[in-house]
Amino acid sequence: MGSISKMKFDHLLGAQVGTSVLIRELARGGMGVIFIAYQKSLKRRIAVKILPKSILTPITAEFFRQEAESAAILSHPNIIQVYEVGETHEFLFFTMQLVRGYSLDYYLKKARKNPLPSRRSLPVKFTLKVMIQVLDALDYAHGQEIIHRDVKPANVLMEAHTKRPILMDFGLAKVTRGDDPSSSMMLGTPIYMAPEQILKKDVDSRADIYAVGTMLFEMLIPQPLFRGMKSATELLATKIELKDDLFKEPPSKLNPRLKPEIDEILLKATRYEPNDRYQTCAEFKQDLEKYLKKYEPE
Repeated sequence: MGSISKMKFDHLLGAQVGTSVLIRELARGGMGVIFIAYQKSLKRRIAVKILPKSILTPITAEFFRQEAESAAILSHPNIIQVYEVGETHEFLFFTMQLVRGYSLDYYLKKARKNPLPSRRSLPVKFTLKVMIQVLDALDYAHGQEIIHRDVKPANVLMEAHTKRPILMDFGLAKVTRGDDPSSSMMLGTPIYMAPEQILKKDVDSRADIYAVGTMLFEMLIPQPLFRGMKSATELLATKIELKDDLFKEPPSKLNPRLKPEIDEILLKATRYEPNDRYQTCAEFKQDLEKYLKKYEPE
């Protein structure tokens, strides 16, 4: 079984997949390759994600199916739209909305390279508006009994023209009304993982709240989170060891454009114990909206 990063897919260009024709490769990761495709029936460009059967395992097949089915049942302006799910003799696939734009991760990395230290964080108003929309999308998903489990800047695309954030990649999503085959696995991205994910405990919507809080913290300060950590293993162990002392400096001390009220909001979102955090994304969103209205008015 080979690695998807080394596989050749040129032979698929021009191939018919479902109701679409593959045009060119757009991106690839550990869980599939994304192509830009043309959907002839509706005369539009869409994205097609494929997972070759040659590298398929029971768990990767389950995650791929889960990603497609989770997003497909969600209908929200800030969640990626999935159109069609299927398979060929060579691969599994699903088709989805093509988002023109870059991820929040792209904008964050670009800001970090600014020669002026004061410009190495994202604008406060922009960041809060984006995360309020992401929280609204997650609140909707949680209402449909779907937990994302991998919320991070790389999984939020910003539409180029509308600046609308689109939450994507539900590959690690958990559907709370059914069995979870991955319940004994540690899933997620270390920086944004809630302590209960690290400890392989039962995970609910409050893990997504922790991830959003960590993202917000990261986007609002002018330096990388957890500097000096030599490995993911060290970071995960430190999160468990330090508990609520993980974030040593409040955001308002690191960014003079922030008020102390934001410290309370972010620290509540990232509490070690789920019961000490915001209990819903709606509560978290409401506090951000109040802060935005008070300190960043139109």
